[in-house]
Amino acid sequence: MKNKFWAVLLAAGSLVYTGCGNKSGDAPTDTPTSGKVKISVDESFKPIIETQVSTFEGIYKRADVEAVYKPEGDVIKDMLNDSIRVIVLSRKLTPEEEAVIEKKKRIPRITKIAIDAVAVIVNRSNPDSLLTLDELKSIFGGKTKSWKQLNKDSKLKDITIVFDNNNSGTARFVKDSLIADHKLPSNTFAAESHAALIDYVEKNENALGVIGVNWISDFDDSTVVGFQNRIKVVGISAEPLPRTTESYYQPYQAYIAQGTYPLRRYLYIISTEGRAGLGTGFASYVAGDKGQRIILKSGLVPATMPVRVIGIQ
Repeated sequence: MKNKFWAVLLAAGSLVYTGCGNKSGDAPTDTPTSGKVKISVDESFKPIIETQVSTFEGIYKRADVEAVYKPEGDVIKDMLNDSIRVIVLSRKLTPEEEAVIEKKKRIPRITKIAIDAVAVIVNRSNPDSLLTLDELKSIFGGKTKSWKQLNKDSKLKDITIVFDNNNSGTARFVKDSLIADHKLPSNTFAAESHAALIDYVEKNENALGVIGVNWISDFDDSTVVGFQNRIKVVGISAEPLPRTTESYYQPYQAYIAQGTYPLRRYLYIISTEGRAGLGTGFASYVAGDKGQRIILKSGLVPATMPVRVIGIQ
């Protein structure tokens, strides 16, 4: 129904704005396929949204979508203070945030565009590349502080947890999903960017990094392949006592789609435009066939189109 809403709104807006001129100096001049709009995006999703924006602008030559990439907390602030009306992030709005928006007489339209995941990465020399969900909870909860607690034969020392940003959507996901008191432990470090995070993990054998999977999932992207060659992606098991290594899953597309990889999350576009503007047009495009094919290619799971998972023996 949400996709039908976007399609109808897109078509209606095209008729209205191509058929009418700008009669008022204050009236918006953008349409679903032309004009200029600024959107605020959780920086965890920069690779996939950059691709979506460039492809959208390639199709609609008169469209200018300016994507600003920020930590999740700053993205939410942009919408709450009404400075930006289209945002991309990995959670829905809270009831308190919705109340703030409704006081401004705006209605948020939420479109799920992908199933994403959080990846755990370690140094390539680290032999402990398989962890259970319980072990991760112990690490992020501050109970497990050294690699020797996980493996008594390990030659590694104290664990250093590395996020892109302590205010990021990835950090918030870990706090909400894996930490009982929602507080990161004292051995947590913020690298301030995804590239810096990967650099740190590559150079520090004791590091354990947490990153959005779209930074390492598109194997047709030479930058992603370069990142993959510099770090090791951890396999995670939801079983407390896995019997075999086959119980551990890396954040591959098939495992995300099947739900066997445990650290999954959703990706949303939230709009308060209230009219058929360029932001609405962009959201409709990403949720449509072409935008969903880009998500499929990137290694994430499309939210609005079926995905076939083929087993090979």
